[in-house]
Amino acid sequence: MGEKVVLGLSGGVDSAVAARLLQQQGFEVFGLYLDIGSTQLREDARAVAERLGITLHIADIAAELEAKVCRPFVEAYLRGETPNPCIWCNPKVKFKALLEYADIIDASNISTGHYARTKDGHLYKGRPENDQSYMLSGIKKEQIARLVLPLGEYSKTEVRRLAEDFGLPVAHKPASMEICFIPDKDYGAYIEKRGVVPPEGNFVDENGNILGRHRGIHRYTIGQRRGLNIAAGKRIFVSEIRPETNEVVLSDGEELMTDGITVRDVNWLVPQTSKFRADVRVRHSHTSNTAEIEPVGESAQVVFTEPVRAPTKGQTAAFYIGDEVIGGGFIE
Repeated sequence: MGEKVVLGLSGGVDSAVAARLLQQQGFEVFGLYLDIGSTQLREDARAVAERLGITLHIADIAAELEAKVCRPFVEAYLRGETPNPCIWCNPKVKFKALLEYADIIDASNISTGHYARTKDGHLYKGRPENDQSYMLSGIKKEQIARLVLPLGEYSKTEVRRLAEDFGLPVAHKPASMEICFIPDKDYGAYIEKRGVVPPEGNFVDENGNILGRHRGIHRYTIGQRRGLNIAAGKRIFVSEIRPETNEVVLSDGEELMTDGITVRDVNWLVPQTSKFRADVRVRHSHTSNTAEIEPVGESAQVVFTEPVRAPTKGQTAAFYIGDEVIGGGFIE
């Protein structure tokens, strides 16, 4: 048997193809399904494991996900922030569970179906059309040191084709949802179902003039244009959320452009001690912007060479030099 690797087997196409590629590379693959209560996903993971002859371990992570991801996610929204819970979950829940199981069975490595690359303990971008390195910018150096990412050189289209070639039972399964615990993507409804219902309040302009009524600050994010239901006679956007006064500020969008941001709780994958130049991505779907970055304790001051639109409080800013992820933290 080859070297042991623990793979996060989610029940989706990506992790299923990753499992077969790892087998082809000579690894002895052990699957770990992180269970949050979805019967369909659990059965899909079992079907893949059976098809490939993989031992599958199921771990109930619902309580840990609630404490470390779901509850902080709701609290952040109520502070007027727009967090990305997957970036919290990866180091605190997912990769933590993978390493714990790997240690139990004496596996040297862990793996997932993310579209990114690792080499010699460093993290790099995957193919541009599917790159998920931004989502991994919060994981720890000790997690990256044992991480194998077999999909880093592939596109999603190629992975779909491989799934068919391998005869995998999930080959034609639709892409997974953005956030696993909010399958319908209605964040506002999710928060309200938990018994937290922020009150309605006023839409205002930058001078404090009332423009209308909003449905609760948890239903809006910086830069949002759709769903405002304001007859303004021009394009307007959410430019600020004020939880202390329960106001949502609307403007024509000029205020959304900024030359710089502060990034807190930076996770340095390649430690920096002085100013350096890098590319910065301020959201998952966003192209990178060149900036000068100055580390200041656990934070960093970022000054862009050209103004950037709507970097949003609570979202992650990831730093790149070339294809390598240097670090990432939360926009302040």
